[in-house]
Amino acid sequence: MKASAGHPILSLLKAVATDDLKSLPLCEVEKKLKSSPDGLTQTEAQKRLTQYGPNEIEEKKSNEFLKFLSYFWGPIAWMIEAAVILSAVARHWPDFGIILLLLLANAVVGFWEEHQAGNAIAALKATLAIKARVKRDGKWVTPAARELVPGDVIRVRMGDIVPADARLLEGDPVDVDQSALTGESLPVTRKSGEALFSGSIVRQGEIGAFVYATGANTYFGRTAQLVQGAQTVSHFQRAVLKIGNYRRAVRGHRSPGFLQEEFRLRWETRREPPYF
Repeated sequence: MKASAGHPILSLLKAVATDDLKSLPLCEVEKKLKSSPDGLTQTEAQKRLTQYGPNEIEEKKSNEFLKFLSYFWGPIAWMIEAAVILSAVARHWPDFGIILLLLLANAVVGFWEEHQAGNAIAALKATLAIKARVKRDGKWVTPAARELVPGDVIRVRMGDIVPADARLLEGDPVDVDQSALTGESLPVTRKSGEALFSGSIVRQGEIGAFVYATGANTYFGRTAQLVQGAQTVSHFQRAVLKIGNYRRAVRGHRSPGFLQEEFRLRWETRREPPYF
């Protein structure tokens, strides 16, 4: 069976290969990418653009209405929906109203948090470089940054946004601001042979660099994919479950003996005591 581009194992293998290119001696990187400090020809760059894809982060587009409906499908939603149905069957209308309200609130809050995460990715993408200085056919040109490919030779200078993950060639050290990626508050100094990450900003100096990763394979791209694919239980969702436990206990759906036994088991396993 052929692995798709988005397959987790294939993505992991690509990440490992990229990390190798970040740490290998520069001469080994040039051999692996079949390039040199003279850069690529335009013909070879076009071939690699087809092979690797454009140097951009693919943003998952989805129907907002369907995304909202998805918050009514899943283990947490099923538990709340089951409680709504049981309350209606038992004609416990106050419970029915409260739990239904929790179900709707859980969906609204979850949808809003995911929407905000999507906005964060869009904001980060807006900071990426639009143009790049690249050596093609022995000449310096300025194509769109999305046309960069592994093996390209670029040149960055003060004020430039680094357009792709690259290893520095021979030259003076440069100061780089990568706070948007790593959280470091001050610029860091990078010397020949060290790596620059896509999205970081050159604060001082000028130097050539050898591109080794583009698009989703960059440090920024992998971070964006993790954010887009993160599935976590929010504080609000935990609160919804605790409120559900509390109301079931109050309504007598769980006997005092059951609660006492659960308390004993949770204490012995150092888990959180039940809410009742």
